[in-house]
Amino acid sequence: MDTLEVRARLESGHRENYGWALCCCFRDPMQAEEVLQRVYLKVLDGKAQYHGRATFKTWLFGVIRKTAADERRRDLLRRLRLISYGHRASVCAAEELPERNLAQDESRTLFLQALGALSSRQRQVLHLVFYHDLSLSEAGEVMGVSVGSARTHYERAKRGLRERLKDTVLDENGRRARQDQDALLRPQARG
Repeated sequence: MDTLEVRARLESGHRENYGWALCCCFRDPMQAEEVLQRVYLKVLDGKAQYHGRATFKTWLFGVIRKTAADERRRDLLRRLRLISYGHRASVCAAEELPERNLAQDESRTLFLQALGALSSRQRQVLHLVFYHDLSLSEAGEVMGVSVGSARTHYERAKRGLRERLKDTVLDENGRRARQDQDALLRPQARG
């Protein structure tokens, strides 16, 4: 594959590549941008080469995942060095979400909390399957695990989300209202 074709594929898939980098960087946009830039440099400089054993997208997602892991390790070492010298790493202030519909914010918060309770592998496989339309075998290849392991993580992730979200419903004002399962199953009184 020549450089022009690689550039064209990187440009056409940039949005998806960024989404996957964001997932691998635990939703840190600055780190995701840095990781993606490193990946693009690796690919264009020939340090990461596509040999055609998988689809280009699957291969590239694997490179992104590994680069993000390397970046996390580098960051951890930097922090440990700073701590050993008596310096504390600065913590960035959390970005404020723009004003939105309360119901959407509440739903999003509940979903993100449930998603955050899953293991890293479970979040990754869900992201690859739902947002990037990869099959479980392709997702397993990107993650560096067998298809059986990917399937197990996928099923456990779905079950975990279902368990965490099953009792939670939103009222008409978009506020969280917890109901027990018996109340949902009881017939409504007619009057």
